[in-house]
Amino acid sequence: MEAHGHTKGEYLFHADLEKTSTYLADQKKVMAFNPFCEHVEATDIENIYKWHFQVTDPRDNPFQVIFYVQQHDELLVSLPDDYPYESEISLPDEIVQKYTTGKKIRWEPYKMTYNVNDPDNYIFEGKVNAEMTLFEHHENQTTVNFLMDVDITFELYPIFRIFPEKIITTMTNAGMSMIMQISANQMFQSILSDFRSIHR
Repeated sequence: MEAHGHTKGEYLFHADLEKTSTYLADQKKVMAFNPFCEHVEATDIENIYKWHFQVTDPRDNPFQVIFYVQQHDELLVSLPDDYPYESEISLPDEIVQKYTTGKKIRWEPYKMTYNVNDPDNYIFEGKVNAEMTLFEHHENQTTVNFLMDVDITFELYPIFRIFPEKIITTMTNAGMSMIMQISANQMFQSILSDFRSIHR
């Protein structure tokens, strides 16, 4: 069956935009605070990372969820209404720097050429779509808006197949979203604690 989870949050970092974005762009550092993430490793493909998650099924049996993730970093630039900008011409670096109002870090699923799923060994592939949007709040303060959607396809135990699929799906999605929200809040609170200790 397919399960979908969603989480979001807003967090205030006591550091400037550059320091905050540099920290949050490091997937290994960020995901180390996620209670379900065992580790993150770089793959042989440039800018593609492999996330190893361990969770439990309804019978408390552990299984692995593998995510292959591609990261995109973007500058958010807000030009004055009267700026003579032409879309086909790149902006000068000094203009980009002057009018940068924020940054965005996006995580997207990357499709490998081989099948990741191995139900016999309780290994399943997940897909993550997430973004962190960072804006300067005040001097040395940055607001981070976090959104994440996760999809996992896994095998359902025969005992659960006696229930209508719609009910099982609704319950699974609700439970998954609740767990994701709790773990995201825990992750960011841990990051913020670490952040205060290194960016005073």
